Amino acid sequence: MNSRIQIAVAVIIAAVSFSVGRAATWDVDPAHTAAQFSVRHLMISNVRGEFGKVSGKVTFDGSDVSTVAVDVTIDATSIDTREPKRDEHLRSPDFLDVTKHPMITFRSRRAKPAGPGKFELIGDLTIHGVTKEVTLDVNGPTPAITDPWGNVKVGAVATTKISRKEFGLQWNATLETGGVVVGDEVTITIDVELTKKKEDGETPPS
Repeated sequence: MNSRIQIAVAVIIAAVSFSVGRAATWDVDPAHTAAQFSVRHLMISNVRGEFGKVSGKVTFDGSDVSTVAVDVTIDATSIDTREPKRDEHLRSPDFLDVTKHPMITFRSRRAKPAGPGKFELIGDLTIHGVTKEVTLDVNGPTPAITDPWGNVKVGAVATTKISRKEFGLQWNATLETGGVVVGDEVTITIDVELTKKKEDGETPPS
């Protein structure tokens, strides 16, 4: 093999390797993504709600979960617990204080495998202007599929538990029985659908 052919082969191999290992960008599909939460009420039941407006992006090389990087923003004003008066209270300075802190954000720092089809995502969660490191337990990502409009999609579900008091959400009231109206522990579940961002010049699959 002459030197020109060797150089050409080396260039092709390098290009293929770069293409395979290069991280792709995936946009959060807000129409098919839900940020949900659950918190104890009156020590006897759980109140559930969700935030209707979620945006952000994920980068991932497609094979190594340690390459996953996440940057997500949740509109705190979009909280919905199916009770308007309660939602108004949750938006008030007693809780989220959305006038001063309209956004909830999560930015990942690192990710590590946690078993087949699972990984842990560690990052900074900011609520009510307070930032704490949290660990999300993630199931996924699912195998990629192509929707009827040529968009490449994957999904994942992430869960974690936080103390609302650690984020400055201190309001409560004591019951006559000695309990409290609102529990401290909040369970968070994010069910996300991602759309692969098309690169310049890339055409949708047929």
